[in-house]
Amino acid sequence: MKNTYTWYGHATHGLKVGENRLLIDPYFTGNPAASTTAERVEADYLLITHGHGDHIGDTVSIAKRTGALCISNAEISTWLRGKGVKTHAQHIGGGFRHPFGYLKLTQALHGSALPDGSYGGNPAGFLITAPDEAKIYIAGDTGLFGDMRLIGDEGLDLAILPIGDNYTMGPDDALRAVKLLRPKRVVPVHYNTWDLIAQDPVLWKKRVEAETEAEVVILKPGESLEW
Repeated sequence: MKNTYTWYGHATHGLKVGENRLLIDPYFTGNPAASTTAERVEADYLLITHGHGDHIGDTVSIAKRTGALCISNAEISTWLRGKGVKTHAQHIGGGFRHPFGYLKLTQALHGSALPDGSYGGNPAGFLITAPDEAKIYIAGDTGLFGDMRLIGDEGLDLAILPIGDNYTMGPDDALRAVKLLRPKRVVPVHYNTWDLIAQDPVLWKKRVEAETEAEVVILKPGESLEW
């Protein structure tokens, strides 16, 4: 089975597992780093890590156009269901076997208020085990936490980590995260969207590959990685 990860810019991700098309944190409208538009993407599933506007983004419009199932925590799922879209609620530590694989929500150190000020529950990351046993960890917006070592014990094929600093881990803590997670490959995200989170991914790649066994794959918005 071929798996394809696409970075659409900022913290918006695409993942194709077999024939299943996933969009994670689909923020296109208003995203200065977006490589496409909300009207052009297709999805069978929409996964939302937390409620901030630069993550929940275009979820409702895409879900209504495509009929995609929205997966998030219970609070965000309830909010989305009230807007007329299909949802599946999970919570941190809980997993469910979807057609694209087994999805477990992990903790993330961040906030989660929804765009209208509603309570968005706890932010989360996603640990996906594909049918071919490939394991993908999408950290979401988070600071460093020691239990990343437990996530690493799963044996990660790919980790998607923020490096922008200010709102999430910066380069130093993201390097420490790689040491805890021990993935085969890592893609840096959530940087250079705005000056406030400007970082040098090439320098970070050199540091990570000098101090760990992980391969750092730097993508431009719209580029993909297959394995």
